[in-house]
Amino acid sequence: MSVSAVGFDLDYTLAVPTRDRETILSEAAAAAGAPPLSREAYLRAHQENLTRETRAPIFEALLAEHDSPVDPEHVATAYRERITDAVVPVSGVEAMLTGLRTTYRVGLLTNGPVVAQEDKIEKLGWFNHFDTALVTGALPAGKPDVRSFEALLDGLDTPPEETVYVGDSVHHDIAGAHDAGMLPVQVVGDDCDDPDPRAIAHIPRELLPTKLPELLADL
Repeated sequence: MSVSAVGFDLDYTLAVPTRDRETILSEAAAAAGAPPLSREAYLRAHQENLTRETRAPIFEALLAEHDSPVDPEHVATAYRERITDAVVPVSGVEAMLTGLRTTYRVGLLTNGPVVAQEDKIEKLGWFNHFDTALVTGALPAGKPDVRSFEALLDGLDTPPEETVYVGDSVHHDIAGAHDAGMLPVQVVGDDCDDPDPRAIAHIPRELLPTKLPELLADL
């Protein structure tokens, strides 16, 4: 059966930050007058708050660990502004997305709070690149929960066996897409997870714009 649609993760798949996120987190905390916050603690809190409107609940949890009186909304805003400013497209992906839409339905499914992720998409100017663009903050569950991938399939109006999903995270993207019956393609690189056997292909991020269309044409 041929492929009729392709879905994408956003961060570290189609777009990357120009500065590391640990630095951005430190800058945001300092700007808001908060104590130093660890990236590891942030990631744990983020995973527990994938269906939120903003990052404020994430920072509320982190600041509570430090018994800090700083308003979590202030830290969330400082972090959002910096991470949005730092995000840039992977070279060549915009032309790739435009080309893919001539043949396939194209979707986006990204983990995170609504405001934060939509700010990134708007900054990149990508809302018109997708037939459906979903942020888990507006869904009942985040990746790797199958329900998030089912929402993507509903938006694309395609069956899972005809839908490729491209992402970098083994836990969130590859495992989730596999469990939903989709065809996972893993983006790999020095800052990515090791190749996972559940993926039908592994593509270096910098080669995604050329290698993915070739792969899709062969499926």
